[in-house]
Amino acid sequence: MSGCSCDSDALMPFAEALETLLASAQCISETETVLLDQANNRVLAEPVISKISVPPAANSAMDGYAVNIESLTAGLCLPISQRIAAGEQGVVLQPGTAARIFTGSEIPPGANAVVMQERCIRQGDNVTFEGIPEAGANIRPAGQDIQPGRCVAEKGARLDGRHQGVIASVGINRVKVYRRLRVEIITTGDELVMPGEICAGGQIYNSNYFVLRGMLEALGCEVIFTGIIGDTLTETREALSLAAERADLIISSGGVSVGEEDYVKAAVESLGELDLWRLAIKPGKPLAYGRVGQVPFLGLPGNPGAVLVTFLMIARPYLLSMLGSNSVEPACFPVKSGFTRDKPIARDEFLRASLEWSEGQLYAAPVHSQSSGVLSSSVLAQGFLRIPAQQKVCENDLLPFYPFDGLLS
Repeated sequence: MSGCSCDSDALMPFAEALETLLASAQCISETETVLLDQANNRVLAEPVISKISVPPAANSAMDGYAVNIESLTAGLCLPISQRIAAGEQGVVLQPGTAARIFTGSEIPPGANAVVMQERCIRQGDNVTFEGIPEAGANIRPAGQDIQPGRCVAEKGARLDGRHQGVIASVGINRVKVYRRLRVEIITTGDELVMPGEICAGGQIYNSNYFVLRGMLEALGCEVIFTGIIGDTLTETREALSLAAERADLIISSGGVSVGEEDYVKAAVESLGELDLWRLAIKPGKPLAYGRVGQVPFLGLPGNPGAVLVTFLMIARPYLLSMLGSNSVEPACFPVKSGFTRDKPIARDEFLRASLEWSEGQLYAAPVHSQSSGVLSSSVLAQGFLRIPAQQKVCENDLLPFYPFDGLLS
């Protein structure tokens, strides 16, 4: 694939970068069969086809009385000949009688309508009806939901409780899915320490590892991490070589610029190849893509705010494509801006924003800090508000909003 030199002044547009990255993504080929109750967040490797009807037989949509409407033409009072609870099968409805029936119970042969109990008066073993229903009233026909041969979950579907429920309803308890993606996180820097350790002068806690791990696990990935790598070329090369032996994808944060202490770039290039991009997005301009041996490598920026944007908007779709998902690009919807900005910038900007209702309208506005080094504002935000490059913002302008609810699951 093509990239641009880190020394180039050219910035690759966000949409072009995403398209280029997705075109290079290769879905893992290995599959496994898992129990349905273990399939949450897994990606289907083959479609799931129903062999049965759902419901399997016509059933009552409510509590009431099953009748044949022809029996009601001579009068509105009928004897009750049977009682059919959920899970029971009734017998053929005797002409001129009614069957007491409950929601979900199978309609007995000979009945063609159900009268809801609120429109009935029961006296002993007889029931009187307020009126004559139409044929088929309050009856769910067999196969109303699913017919035999219907695909209930397509190949590439990322399963959640909705899919699992539908698959369970057709009696299937095992599904074929792609195996979990193994992703190794590389964090380098002598300034980094893990939470719980003493943070000496000049050091900071390794928050990027937890940002990345949480988002990777939300995608169902198997995360590999062996600790913080020191700022030496030898340690960095060794860590990348080991990662390439056991991971499907390597993700790093920081270390791919041209600084004297940035060894990731040199280490990747010595073990494979590296395309360095400078993206026209804010935050997150520096981003690297390449390979360590034959294993793809993504180098994200070092600032935590930029890590959040580049992972969710670029790395996440790439990962979903590798996982075999048929829905990879982030979902968004238009929302009105609750602010103005007179000076456009040359990059697509992703603001951490919150939503508010005002006079029946939904508005989005940036939260307190948009610095790429600030992570806490992401917790206060509900998603990213995207301002396209070179665009001014007037109040009430419609802008795309990417909710975290969709990006973090």
